[in-house]
Amino acid sequence: MSKVILSLDQGTTSSRAILFDEAGQPIAAAQQEFEQIFPRPGWVEHNPHDIWRSQRDVARAVLDQRGVRAAEVAAIGITNQRETTIMWDRRTGEPVYNAIVWQCRRTAALCDALKVEGFDRVIHAKTGLVTDAYFSGTKVAWLLDNVPGVRARAEAGELAFGTVDSWLLWNLSEGALHLTDVSNASRTLLYNIYTGDWDDEILHRLNIPRTLLPAVRPSSEVYGETAAHLFGAPIPLAGIAGDQQAATFGQVCLTPGMAKNTYGTGSFVLMNTGQSGMKSDSGLLTTILWQLGANEPVNYALEGSVFVTGAAVQWLRDGLQIIRSAVEIEPLAAQVESAEGVYFVPAFVGLGAPHWDPYARGTLIGLTRGTTRAHIARATLDAIALQSRDVLEAMRQDSGIALSALRVDGGAARNNLLMQIQADVLGVPVERPAVTETTALGAAYLAGIAVGVWSCCEDLEANWQLERTFEPRMAPAEREALIAGWRRAVERSQGWVQE
Repeated sequence: MSKVILSLDQGTTSSRAILFDEAGQPIAAAQQEFEQIFPRPGWVEHNPHDIWRSQRDVARAVLDQRGVRAAEVAAIGITNQRETTIMWDRRTGEPVYNAIVWQCRRTAALCDALKVEGFDRVIHAKTGLVTDAYFSGTKVAWLLDNVPGVRARAEAGELAFGTVDSWLLWNLSEGALHLTDVSNASRTLLYNIYTGDWDDEILHRLNIPRTLLPAVRPSSEVYGETAAHLFGAPIPLAGIAGDQQAATFGQVCLTPGMAKNTYGTGSFVLMNTGQSGMKSDSGLLTTILWQLGANEPVNYALEGSVFVTGAAVQWLRDGLQIIRSAVEIEPLAAQVESAEGVYFVPAFVGLGAPHWDPYARGTLIGLTRGTTRAHIARATLDAIALQSRDVLEAMRQDSGIALSALRVDGGAARNNLLMQIQADVLGVPVERPAVTETTALGAAYLAGIAVGVWSCCEDLEANWQLERTFEPRMAPAEREALIAGWRRAVERSQGWVQE
């Protein structure tokens, strides 16, 4: 049991904990959902206490489930929903406001103002990111400008900002650690991914005090340890990566040109570009993948973020109530051979890459009297696959690399019909690994490397196993017709909200 790694996977709708053995196999798991808060249309929040309590409780539950003592855990790795922004009191640990979630669009107008003055070009050149409400920086600015008393407290050095990884580290260490890793820092809109430091010019423009910010460390390193009473004994805290970087590491996409897609609340496509921070002309992001130690090089990726994929299935369940559980979508959609001209663009909070339209909204189009809930279910699966295809096509244009296969993971990767549709619209094989919990696995690998459980990269490549390959079956003419209809539907969803 001395080689067990505890992975904390803090997601947008739930917190999970998974124990991995030395072969990279999950041996126990626990999960707990928490409340989603929607104060206004387009606004999304979480209670930071819910994030911490749920993550702590599932960590304890997974150890109890397996009868593992804290002393038998080699290390803890953390992976997290990225860009979600929390600010808290350094003395009490009390948040000053709810967590502002990555999906939240409240700072769209501020982003528009930055674009009008041309500052978005400065941000893109330094951070690799587009100026969008998705990222943390404008959320921090909003908290400083809109929550009474917060700016004065921040300027007095009393407050701390962090993404969810920093919030968990702070609580796990009872305030001893205020850190983030390079992958999460690269998603804040405040970090220069080429110089490896918080950027003073951007901080000055957004009027954000540097004293708020966490120290930035490699993704694989022993940062400290948990407070002893939390789990019965201290456990090393040894690996951090944002969820999509962790999934890329868990998929062992270690070579430039390898790509993965994670299907969660949203879908996130990353292509490893090695030690080159390749700039995008197609609306993609240049982001840091990981750094495996202080003396190791930083690795970069091109990324495309689709805001709503799994969340669209949740909407069918909770909003339209045409399914009772998410798994019902596959047999329902399989009742029809196609969506028969129905398209669903799930732009509930705008469109991400490569469109970046915060004013787009959800569109269901092509309906006839013959449309059934099966057609809507099929159109939802089509939308998940087609949104991912848009991103991968942009990656091909930017990198000049033709995709040979796509590695997939996340909850919806278990949907065989969706994976077949994905292969069909891409025209390349889709590879599903034996372990689809690759986000948690990537965090476990980063922590395990730091404490010597694994060496990179031979051990990781030996662990990766293919469960199933989905080969494309759709005729090229049918594929092109489906894609052409999708483009028309996306155009109709854009620019819908008028501020």
